Amino acid sequence: MGRWARMGAALLVVATGFPSQDQAREAKIRVLVITGGHAFEREPFFTLFQGYPDIEYREVQHPKAHDLFKPEAARDYDVLVLYDMWQEIGEEARANFVALLKQGKGVVALHHSLAGYQDWEEYARIIGGRFRLQKRGEAGVERPPSTFKHGVRFTVHIADPAHPVTRGLKDFEIVDETYGNFEVDSRVKPLLTTDEPSSGKVIGWCHTYGKSRIVYIQLGHDHTAYENPNYRRLVVQAIRWVKGP
Repeated sequence: MGRWARMGAALLVVATGFPSQDQAREAKIRVLVITGGHAFEREPFFTLFQGYPDIEYREVQHPKAHDLFKPEAARDYDVLVLYDMWQEIGEEARANFVALLKQGKGVVALHHSLAGYQDWEEYARIIGGRFRLQKRGEAGVERPPSTFKHGVRFTVHIADPAHPVTRGLKDFEIVDETYGNFEVDSRVKPLLTTDEPSSGKVIGWCHTYGKSRIVYIQLGHDHTAYENPNYRRLVVQAIRWVKGP
């Protein structure tokens, strides 16, 4: 938008109280949704990003997703939503991904993305945790694989009602897949917890990596979660928060 167009748009807001079409386009959060490595119910899942005037999205599937970590491609989106469980990642893609985060690209990681890149230790630090697909030996201690259970009805507790990701939400019930015995970095800030026995206690958190805001939400296996209004609100508010000011 040129100088005079910007000035005209500003005057329009003053006169009418509404943004111009150009401003509305500029205000949109451009979301890149990464999938691959795990099947899911596509049509109901993508409704999570539809119907919001400030959000537009596109999907990229692995293995092509790593090409969009390159600096020239990363200019075309503001936020990454990870809904993948991919394992292979080369040195160039690793370096490009870390570089994005050092520059402040926001990330919202959902559900099975916690099990991605099992052989890349830095990924667990980026996300703030890890679902172990198999037993792992760490510091001389062997840890068993993480667990999962489908179709569990349980209560989600809001750990921090004042946080922008959870603001306006109260404890709620959901039917979803639970994860147990997974890793959570002690440095993350818990946002969601549960007392469900088949689940780990902390099931949603945020932290920073480099200059980037990172949110992980363990919920989100299928349509029973996608259709839950509390989950939908969590995802959208997470996108808006990680985008930053």
